[in-house]
Amino acid sequence: MEGMRLFLVVILAMVLSVQSQLGGLKPGFYSSSCPNAEDIVRSTVESHFKKDATVAAGLLRLHFHDCFVQGCDGSVLIAGSSAERSALPNLGLRGFEVIDDAKTQVEVSCPGVVSCADILALAARDAVDLSDGPSWQVPTGRRDGRISSASQASNLPSPLDSVAVQRQRFAAKGLDDHDLVTLVGAHTIGQTDCQFFRYRLYNFTTTGNADPTISPSFLSQLQTLCPKDGDGSKRVALDINSQAKFDVSFFKNVRDGKGILESDQRLWGDATTRNIVQNYAGTIRGLLGFRFDLEFPKAMIKMSSIQVKTGSDGEIRKICSKFN
Repeated sequence: MEGMRLFLVVILAMVLSVQSQLGGLKPGFYSSSCPNAEDIVRSTVESHFKKDATVAAGLLRLHFHDCFVQGCDGSVLIAGSSAERSALPNLGLRGFEVIDDAKTQVEVSCPGVVSCADILALAARDAVDLSDGPSWQVPTGRRDGRISSASQASNLPSPLDSVAVQRQRFAAKGLDDHDLVTLVGAHTIGQTDCQFFRYRLYNFTTTGNADPTISPSFLSQLQTLCPKDGDGSKRVALDINSQAKFDVSFFKNVRDGKGILESDQRLWGDATTRNIVQNYAGTIRGLLGFRFDLEFPKAMIKMSSIQVKTGSDGEIRKICSKFN
């Protein structure tokens, strides 16, 4: 009997520890107050995905950018010339219409109950799942923030960041190297503009040379896709081999000198991040590599719990693009 009590105490402690890490969030938060919420979000994302599968990467990036500024509080969804989404690092964000669509439908079913921040977190999960990636239970219960400032978006990760800078930015949010590499793996379904990496192809060190970390055969391929004086807004897949599928191809590309963004390829030049990339790419013999489809959900749950607002903090917006 005493042993059973001790066991229950340990289990309770573990549960409380997990809840503490999640900032008060829990799966199924709306099971009673709005039981159809997750189904509505899913069907909305699926509807948009069928029309344009690239919106999946947009939703995933939208959630990431939201969490890295002010925490995961939907602040990136606010419209306005001085709002977060108007900051330079956010100008290419996509998927706002999906969140607005889902919010409109959720409001019909359960007015004033489900936050925009939670809809965004759920939509990001559904986007990954629809791209043949893993699914997971999203802890919910976030409330929407009342602050959205473009000036606060300056600390978002940049494609120019070294591993040291990336590590610093992620650590500031409570994320370690494993989280960093795992979350960057979301680029397996992303795209970017030529203008954000073309300098690597023609004038990397202002001497007219290309970035030496790019595989020579891949360099010519990229130069064909992005001519020196071509359209800088032309879109190129961040995972050149399987841009529509959420898989480990991205990590194999980084291993082989085929990372598109400088910040991605730099993961191979740091001993710690290189080891994680090797694991995901399946190139360490004799070791059971990390399973990306298992580790990505863990990293997403951890990231989506950054500085969340719960309880009476924040608000539940009626319209995601403006404060109540």
